Amino acid sequence: MTAHTIAVLPFVNMSSDKENEYFSDGITEEIITALSRIENLKVTSRTSSFYFKNKSFPLKEVASQLGVAIILEGSVRVSGTMLRITAQLIQAEEDFHFWSETWDRKLENIFETQDEISLIIADKLREQFGHFEISDHLVEKQTDNLDAYEYSLRARYHFNKWNPQDAEMAIDLWEKVLALDPHHVESYVGLADAYGFMATTGFMPYVEAWQKTSDYTQKALALNPRHAGAHYQLANISFFTNADFQEAFQHGLKAVEYMPNYPEAQQFMSFLYILADETQKSWEHLSKALEIDPLNQETLFYKAYYLYRTGKVEDALDLLEQCLHHNPKNIPAIITKCYCLLILNRSGEALDFIHAQPAEIIVPGDKLGITALAHIIGGMENQVKTSFNQLLEESQNPMAFQQHSYLFQAYAQKGKNDEAFNWLQKAMELKSSILLLGFSDPLAGPLKRDPRYQEFRVKMYGILPEHTFARKKPPLLDEQTARDYQALLLQHISEEEPFLNPQLSLRSLAQQLQIHPNQLSWLLNEKLGKNFNEFINHYRVETFKGLATNPSNSHISLIGLAYESGFNSKTVFNTYFKKEVGMTPKEFLKASKA
Repeated sequence: MTAHTIAVLPFVNMSSDKENEYFSDGITEEIITALSRIENLKVTSRTSSFYFKNKSFPLKEVASQLGVAIILEGSVRVSGTMLRITAQLIQAEEDFHFWSETWDRKLENIFETQDEISLIIADKLREQFGHFEISDHLVEKQTDNLDAYEYSLRARYHFNKWNPQDAEMAIDLWEKVLALDPHHVESYVGLADAYGFMATTGFMPYVEAWQKTSDYTQKALALNPRHAGAHYQLANISFFTNADFQEAFQHGLKAVEYMPNYPEAQQFMSFLYILADETQKSWEHLSKALEIDPLNQETLFYKAYYLYRTGKVEDALDLLEQCLHHNPKNIPAIITKCYCLLILNRSGEALDFIHAQPAEIIVPGDKLGITALAHIIGGMENQVKTSFNQLLEESQNPMAFQQHSYLFQAYAQKGKNDEAFNWLQKAMELKSSILLLGFSDPLAGPLKRDPRYQEFRVKMYGILPEHTFARKKPPLLDEQTARDYQALLLQHISEEEPFLNPQLSLRSLAQQLQIHPNQLSWLLNEKLGKNFNEFINHYRVETFKGLATNPSNSHISLIGLAYESGFNSKTVFNTYFKKEVGMTPKEFLKASKA
């Protein structure tokens, strides 16, 4: 497990008013989002972190489940116009609390406070575990209107409950935000997200809801063209309403470029790549989603879908059963389980399963299509004619998108390649996103040996651009500058002894040297092979050794000498001393007197 991994657990609401829960949740989300902007820092997503809200687990177990080395805990107390936030960083494996701090600030300065806290947390992680670059600011001021901000936090609090009633409450609250501040980007994105949810769950008329999603997304992009969430929404709109694979791909790519720690966007890119049979690139994005959102059922489903698409059907079934145990009404999991059963020639089970589902959650086209395929694959000759003919008849409706895709697959399973491709040519003109899903599905597998398949594949998905998942950045310093800065650093350490100041930080040392903190971090880690704390505490340990072996200091306690050497924590002192010297301070002192 890499050290550059952190989970921000839900901050505890310490306010007397329990209704302020939305505020502590909001602070947590803002810090998660801020830290997620740091490249090469893996930050667990909100969904997986909030799984542990109001639950009591040992931190070591929490870290193991989330796949992180560091846990950030905290609390929030709101009292009138004042705000108190506490936070502490814990190295989970050793239960080592290596940093904590408390902030008392005015509520009106909430954005500056969030930025300050996020930057300090990022700095402490870098000092303890190694180099990554940090922007000068991680939190931008969303609005000058504090009421608007509170409404937006309440809206997100309700929307995260993922049900239509709370989604409607969130919509009302985001509209209140925009009445107070029509330039609040996050509210436009939130409204787009909420209407997209209402569209896909069927709680609003499909066309109306997607149109609202599109309208609000465009308003968000007009205010911030680089907003990852807005591009993610456009990717969904392009795919599900316009059936434009290339446009969806480009917007999805922008979403993960602007925010790599964005699990939904990573899932969507994995999904697009697997449709286009780009299995390696699909896995790269899925792996990223699994890293940052391991406990999200949606991520679990995408892994199951990837396994199904790559021929590991039994493994896919196992994961789908987990999804359905958690949520028996998980429609994508229900449909994909049927596909797995069909591929495994378990047609009878597929029929029993699909027909056992409540009518309100399965659209008739899916039920008919799966039934027809089960009859064909299962060799049920008496039933094939009826179900296939019904599928053929319903497919003549230009809006019967599910039936269009299943008819294509039915022709494939019947070995009627000419009919399949002739039908595909007609169906493509109707711009169906369902057909984008069905074309490359394993159920259409018999067609993949036909030369025409590759021709249609290009028509369906286009030529995907070469995309390097991780770009290698050039060094922050050239060789000569690195040598000059290294000499400057070592001279400053020798002459000024800044390590004796227990409050010394990487940022303050960089200021003394008049170089950027990112450059100093890179220099320490890449050229000297140590993170900031290792580098500074080495000099503190050496200073302590000199003081401890000086007879004139025999009246001073060991911890007193440690404090004089620049340490400000007994735990940190003992930890670094043993790591550096290989024995405890007492053992060292005894050995030096021998």
